[in-house]
Amino acid sequence: MRRRVPDFVRKILFVEILKGLALTFRTMLKPPVTRQYPRERRDPKPGFRGQHAFVRNPETNREKCVACQKCATVCPSRCISIRYETDEHGVRHLTKYEIDALRCIFCGYCESVCPVCAIVLTETYEYASYSREGFVYDRERLLHNWDRFAAQLKRPAYFNMFWRPAGADVKRLAVVRRLQQPVPVRQTPDAGIAGTREPRAGQGQAPTQGDR
Repeated sequence: MRRRVPDFVRKILFVEILKGLALTFRTMLKPPVTRQYPRERRDPKPGFRGQHAFVRNPETNREKCVACQKCATVCPSRCISIRYETDEHGVRHLTKYEIDALRCIFCGYCESVCPVCAIVLTETYEYASYSREGFVYDRERLLHNWDRFAAQLKRPAYFNMFWRPAGADVKRLAVVRRLQQPVPVRQTPDAGIAGTREPRAGQGQAPTQGDR
């Protein structure tokens, strides 16, 4: 049985001080682990869920959303609002799309369920605002977020790992998801500043069918 050193002996011999000095000497010659942020930024790990964005379609230069409302339906925090109109051929046309980022729990269900790979949670983690409205992302702001993310991306193309999850049955995925290729990023000279609020598209319009 290990005998305990009496307290007065520990005090006389400065045992605790010697332990602290020993720890200091063991670590003082090791390289520092401190990251000098913001000069040194940490690269997000695969699957990181950051700021919301609409993937910009390289062909149309607009969002790819088809207003299927799957993202709004599956969202557990009900932070997605969608409005659309239907033409004479029964095709839906998106008129409003908003995400309240303050209510979002970043579960990634929206990007996992999207059949056309339109909405993503980017690797952008540096964004802030002075108002709550700055965290309500409409169509134009979501495209703006994509441009900002693409301008900072070090890779020539972007592919979200949730578009074709590892181990998933590819045959059960939507055709667009099966054929989805890495998206070439569109480098923009000025992608804007995080936290700025873009004018809302369609603000003040009368409610249309399909409002969530």
